[in-house]
Parts: sequence; structure tokens; C-alpha cells
Amino acid sequence: MPYDTIKYAVEDQVATITLNRPHRLNAFTYEMGDEIIAALDLADADDDVKAIIFTGESPAFCAGADLSTGAETFNMIAQAQESGEFDETDPKWRDKGGLLNLRIWNTLKPVIGAINGAAVGIGATMILPMDIRLASMEAKFAYPFAKRGIVWDGCASWFLPRVVGISTAMDWGLTGRTFSAAEAFEAGLVARVVPAEDLMAEARERARMIAERCAPVSVAMMRRMAWRMQGAAHPMEAHRVESLGILHAGMGDDAKEGVMSFLEKRAPDFPMKVSSDLPPWHPWWDAAEDEYC
Repeated sequence: MPYDTIKYAVEDQVATITLNRPHRLNAFTYEMGDEIIAALDLADADDDVKAIIFTGESPAFCAGADLSTGAETFNMIAQAQESGEFDETDPKWRDKGGLLNLRIWNTLKPVIGAINGAAVGIGATMILPMDIRLASMEAKFAYPFAKRGIVWDGCASWFLPRVVGISTAMDWGLTGRTFSAAEAFEAGLVARVVPAEDLMAEARERARMIAERCAPVSVAMMRRMAWRMQGAAHPMEAHRVESLGILHAGMGDDAKEGVMSFLEKRAPDFPMKVSSDLPPWHPWWDAAEDEYC
């Protein structure tokens, strides 16, 4: 499908989603959110896609919400209230950044963030549900919601404390200050900081290792298991799910191929597909939760 605010390309089993409003520093709009979700749907449905990279068209990653409408930027319900149409229980009024991040979190493919410049507001929250986050030395981050008179978006109040801890999340969120890629690395927000010219090569190398060496069904299940366990009350919940996972995976063709390719010292060729071969006990949680996503 044609896109107006992003670019979508697939090469060597890796999909790249590029935020593409460089004249506005890739500022986020509702249209961009919808297009990213559509691209994720496309990548999830394509068994030839083994990993997804997110980046921004230079010079920024995403400078946050588009503020070009001025004082009314966040007043999405004003006209609806005037016409008597506003109903806060209607799902259409849910935070678009939250809808996006729930979709990223719920994807079946591993997601790598290549943060190539400023990541502010929703630009800094959309990276939180990504699995591997890499940054260029020029990247800067900020969660300036309190400075704009609003609150967290993108489910950040759930994600950020889990990624960097509550104290750091509060420091960044309550001050709204800008911080460097080095500080982001020290806090664990990003896994590695590299020179700008090396960023995409680093992201593609991580994606290549996943695409060429790892079983797609295993990756999909491990990703969901780890994220879902962030809210688990006891490690027994992980033990039960992992036990099911090991038992069912051990009966599958991917496990046989994984062992034999290792013993024969060759590259694996995993036959199972995410579209058709997820285990019968998946999902192990209440699937109705995802319908709301």
C-alpha cells in the first residue's frame, strides 16, 4: 500500500519502517500512527519477514507530536464536545500513541529500534516496546509531557519503569529534561551507542543474526513470553509457560533442524512458520485482552 508519512521496505528478510516527515523532524501524526500499524500488520503476515527495524529519515528519529496546530494540538475533543458527540468511553478517543505501542508490543516479529536523532515525547515512548534499541551518538531523548501540560502517552507509565527502573523513569518524566545517548545507554534504555554512520549497519547485523540463525516460531514465542512475564506475580507463571514451550517445541521440526544443523556444522533451515505453526496452547493468556489492543 502507498504511505504518506513512512517508508516500508523489505530486504534480506528484514522489514524497515522509516518515519518519513523530515521537514517536520518526523513529528508524529494520527496518520503516521495508522500507517505504522498497517505496516506492522503487513510484516506480521509475511513469513519472509524475520525481523523489523524502525528508524527515522534524517536528521531526526521523531521529534514528538506535531505541534503545528498550536494551542489546540492536544484538544482533540473540543469540536466533539461542542456538537455533543463526545463520549469518553468510545474507543476512538484512546491515545493513538498507546494504540501504536500496544501494536508494537503485540507483534510476532522482533523489533529493533535504530534511533538516529532526536527522540522526544511519542518519539521516545514508541521505542519502549521495541526489543532491541540502538542509538547513534547524536541521538537525544526527552519525555517532556509535564512541560507541555499533559501526561504520559504510549503506555509509557507501564513500559518505562520496567525498562529503566522507577527512579530513572521519574527523573526523566517529572523533569522533562533532555538527556544524551550516553545517559540512555547507562540507564539501559538503549543497548548500544554507535557513530551515526554505523547505526543502520549495526541494526541490520542484529536483524541478520535473527533472520539467518534463529527459528521464527521460537523468536515469536520468546518475545511474547518475556514481555508478558513483565506483569507476572510469581516466577511459577514463567515456569509453567516455559515447560509447555519446551515440551511442544521439542516435538517440532524446528528443534530437529536446530540440533542437526549444529551437529553437522551448517546453517539452519527452519521449516516452521509463524503464520501457521504457533503452538496450540498459544495464546496462554486471555485473548480477549488483545482484541482491545
